[in-house]
Amino acid sequence: MLSSEKINFGIMMSQPVKLAVVGAGLVGQRHISAIAHVEGAILAAIVEPSDARFDATPVYPDLESLFAAQDVDGVILSTPTPLHLEGALECLGRGVPVLVEKPLATSAAEAADIAAASESTGVPVLVGHHRRHNPLIQKAASLIRSGAIGDI
Repeated sequence: MLSSEKINFGIMMSQPVKLAVVGAGLVGQRHISAIAHVEGAILAAIVEPSDARFDATPVYPDLESLFAAQDVDGVILSTPTPLHLEGALECLGRGVPVLVEKPLATSAAEAADIAAASESTGVPVLVGHHRRHNPLIQKAASLIRSGAIGDI
């Protein structure tokens, strides 16, 4: 959990990094909150098809509306998994780096499509794997590796 202090990742930019969060459900809300703690980053927009309102942050119903209205430096895609392929390809096609919440896609083929689009455009795509550092997950991985719970 983040403290109330801002995190500085050493970003050497004269302007703040403008981020958009796509999907304002539980995970999206966590990203929205976390951005406030990152020095040099601002929440520039939220993409959410519901009638949700967020203080002074512009809200758009879809990615197309966001990109028509403003430029952002990166997108955090926290939509339901079946929407990841379309959203990631839209961002990559516009040259916007995207962090896609896990799982990356609904199938290995869709994940490969996203990876291929990233490679062909030269635009980064990241997958949110924040829980891999969770002590419970690390313990489970250790048990699996040791064979303590059988052959998986």
